[in-house]
Amino acid sequence: QVQLVESGGGSVQAGGSLRLSCAASGYPYCMGWFRQVPGKGRDWVARIYLAGGSKDYDDSVKGRFTLTHDYAKNTLYLQMNSLKPEDTAMYYCAADVAPPCGTSSASYNYWGQGTQVTVSS
Repeated sequence: QVQLVESGGGSVQAGGSLRLSCAASGYPYCMGWFRQVPGKGRDWVARIYLAGGSKDYDDSVKGRFTLTHDYAKNTLYLQMNSLKPEDTAMYYCAADVAPPCGTSSASYNYWGQGTQVTVSS
């Protein structure tokens, strides 16, 4: 069983930065971030496999967003730089205790409550 608590969302102007945090309880095998705008499904943003530290990013955020994981605190961070208005969404932390940890929201059994990110132009 894994519980996730997110923090760090907010409002920022285009070009600015935000850092999201996701504190986990339990022992996830993988963790990731998704985002969702009203009326659409959850889109995958990034993921990390905790055993080896391997990370993957969606092309839309590659080079701008960075995942880090503090193993002592069991907390995942998403550093978001050079933010664009199209990054505006509710961001959700996701985790699971086994593969596949894919890029579909159906791959994850554990979710945080979400944190809003708003980027103004």
